[in-house]
This record gives sequence, C-alpha cells and structure tokens, in this order.
Amino acid sequence: MTQKIALVTGASRGLGSSLAEQLALRGWHVVAVARTVGGLEDLDDRVKRSGLPGAGSLTLAPMDVTNDDAMRHLCRSIHDRWGGLGLWVHAAIHAAPLAPAGHLDQKDWEKSLATNARATGTLIPMVEPLLRAHDGTAVFLDDPRAGQPFFGSYGATKAAQIALARSWQAETAKHGPRIVIATPQGLPTATRARFFPGEDRSKLADVQSEAARILDTL
Repeated sequence: MTQKIALVTGASRGLGSSLAEQLALRGWHVVAVARTVGGLEDLDDRVKRSGLPGAGSLTLAPMDVTNDDAMRHLCRSIHDRWGGLGLWVHAAIHAAPLAPAGHLDQKDWEKSLATNARATGTLIPMVEPLLRAHDGTAVFLDDPRAGQPFFGSYGATKAAQIALARSWQAETAKHGPRIVIATPQGLPTATRARFFPGEDRSKLADVQSEAARILDTL
C-alpha cells in the first residue's frame, strides 16, 4: 500500500467534515461517510479547489452509520480494495434538542441511542480488523455533557459512546490498534448552535484550526 487510507464517519459537516478535509489535504485518501449527500459533495469540492500538490482524494459514501448491512459492506470493500485502514475518525453524532429528562421525545431518544451508542458498538468490531492490518489509529471526539441539565439524550448516549471507546483503548493498549480520545474546544458548529443559541460565536475556536490541531497530536 502506497497511500494512507482513512475512514471518517460523520464527514458531511462540522468538525468531522473539517477533519476529512484536513486529512485529504495532507495526502490521505479519505472514505467519507455521512447521510447528507450535499455535505459530502461540498467537502469534495473544497478538496478539489485547494489545488495543493500532494493532496489526497475522497471516496464519498452517502450512508447511515446505523445501517449495519451498509457499513458491513463498506468495511468489506475497504478490505478488498486497500487491505486495511491507517485511521478511523468517528465523528457521527445525533444531537437531540435539549429537553428535561421527564419530557424526552422518544423518537429523539431512540435515534440518539441508535446513532451515538449502538452504532459505535457495532462499528468497532467491523473496523478493528482493518486497523490491525495497517497498525492504524481510531479517534473519538469527547463532549462531556452527561449529567448536565437538559442534556439527557445527548449527554447519556455520548457518554456511552466514549465509555465504549475507553474500554477498547484499555483492551488494545499493548497490542493495538491505538485508540485516541480527543476533547475538542468549543466550535461554531450547527450542533453547538442548537445547544447554545445566541452564544457569541466569535469567542469559539476555528473549526479548521481545531481539526488541524487534533491531527497534529496524532
């Protein structure tokens, strides 16, 4: 294998999109997964417009991480084409609207469980062999909201996701793959705007700069 291969789940917007873009600009071939086709196409356009010598490329995979069959097929295709992965960035998230725990919307609760917790537990066994094949690294993005008022759906399921990642990290510490859990700074993303409407976004970190910082730590 001569090209570095990365899988980014949740690559159509926010920090996931910026991480996918930064990886491609650094010469990686990025398999970009998200439900939003338009967001993936915008990502592809930004990389192509860069014109940077040595820039990598993208494979756009418009699919839902909660679709087990689709993700299993994708992982098999990655194995058949490249033999493995050098990096997996898991940025896919469902950010349910803030609500009191006594008034959780059940559809949002189920979607939060499916996207944030269940999909992570399903994807780790699929992706681990691909990372082992190329001494790869998995990156998770922490956002510690568990127990905060009104963050019930998001906080609980995001905490479950990170708990899974920490268990995987402890289990693979000696023999790999390497598991990194990063805690991004506050960013002016659409998700944060839903949580904190009216916030002064000028005080938040630049998304592209934060993506570059996280990748530099790897």
